[in-house]
Amino acid sequence: MNNQTTENQLLQIAGVLKQQQVIAYPTEAVFGVGCDPDSELAVMRLLELKQRSVDKGLILIADNFEQLMPYIDDSALSDAQRLVVFSHWPGPVTFVFPARPETPKWLTGRFDSLAVRVTDHPLVKKLCRTYGKPLVSTSANLSGKPPCRQASEVYQQFGNDFPVLEGDTGGRTNPSEIRDALTGELFRQG
Repeated sequence: MNNQTTENQLLQIAGVLKQQQVIAYPTEAVFGVGCDPDSELAVMRLLELKQRSVDKGLILIADNFEQLMPYIDDSALSDAQRLVVFSHWPGPVTFVFPARPETPKWLTGRFDSLAVRVTDHPLVKKLCRTYGKPLVSTSANLSGKPPCRQASEVYQQFGNDFPVLEGDTGGRTNPSEIRDALTGELFRQG
């Protein structure tokens, strides 16, 4: 895929996001489905598609830490805790931060925290830059089916008209590790 094709596809997918739709895109290990985190309609569409309860909360994936600042309260972290987080970013480690009080419940679910990641996947970084904010990120698979590792699998599970940012995953076999930013507790092995 040449640069012009990639730029055109990024602009097209960003346009779909602005229409409050759900998209699929490659991440470090599998394809993810995502949407605009500030659109309740888009998040509800994603949750319905995944047959997932809003109570579980979601992950945001971003190009850089600044994109996450409107959603998380990093003032609760010490300098040492922040250093630990930044030593893993960009990369495939998701950290759970205290959420800002105004962070929508459709993102945090039953929690007062939010899982976030600064990705090192070049295509996702470009998508977040093009769109200008982070994206909701959860594995691209229908309930009971394995996560998609290729665009063709996304089309098989979600249909040929599903908007997909085509590209390669980062080649990791496991989903992102999830840790508590305050305590370092491991919630999911990566």
